Amino acid sequence: MRRWPSARAAAGFWLAAAIVVSTTVSRAATARGVTLRAADNVMLAGTLYEASARPAPAVVFLHMLGRSGADWQSVANQLADAGIHALALDFRGHGASEAGPRGPTGEQDLSKFVLDVQAARAYLMARPDLASRVGLAGASVGANAAILAAAADAGIRSLALLSPALDYRSLRVEAAMRQYGDRPALLVAGTDDPYALRSLRALALLGGGLRETRTLDHAGHGTTMLGREADLSRTLVDWFQRTLL
Repeated sequence: MRRWPSARAAAGFWLAAAIVVSTTVSRAATARGVTLRAADNVMLAGTLYEASARPAPAVVFLHMLGRSGADWQSVANQLADAGIHALALDFRGHGASEAGPRGPTGEQDLSKFVLDVQAARAYLMARPDLASRVGLAGASVGANAAILAAAADAGIRSLALLSPALDYRSLRVEAAMRQYGDRPALLVAGTDDPYALRSLRALALLGGGLRETRTLDHAGHGTTMLGREADLSRTLVDWFQRTLL
């Protein structure tokens, strides 16, 4: 069984591994583009939606395969309006982020997405003037990356998982969910997404902490559900207000 690093060792490593390289202001007054460096030197892009209060809790948003952090824009804006910073990350090879090295077969190594989450988390850890408590929200492969990163980092206080999978292309998360322990997690899946629904039910039994589940009627997969279920964005904002504020 894989050994997860201690929270102290992981925090020290991630702080050293990720730095802010540049910051640009977008058209939206409260949204700023940030560039991060992952532990393997891959350059990553993200958008920081800033709440008016400082410091305040923050949530890192993680997108689906083939998409980008822009999928979370509406929720991120709502979260910032509710007093919680939001950092929408582009995984390597997606959006404005660098692709990084490929494996021998030319396929992307999805396990490296965990390094991307760690880089985003390190950015927030390095900004005590900005962020206090931190949560993660992920969709599809982003949900799996969120679980794996949170298992190794006791500083992650809350998870929101849209369409998680017990095994997403070798990103298995049962052991990580147990490691996550008694920290709270919200799990959401559509009734027309059978594997995500089965995974949700299994993951809700692991770790022993607060597990809230939402099953949405014919809502699709991952961030697609945000466009089909009008109340889902509000559910996510309410969840992080309850578990981070």
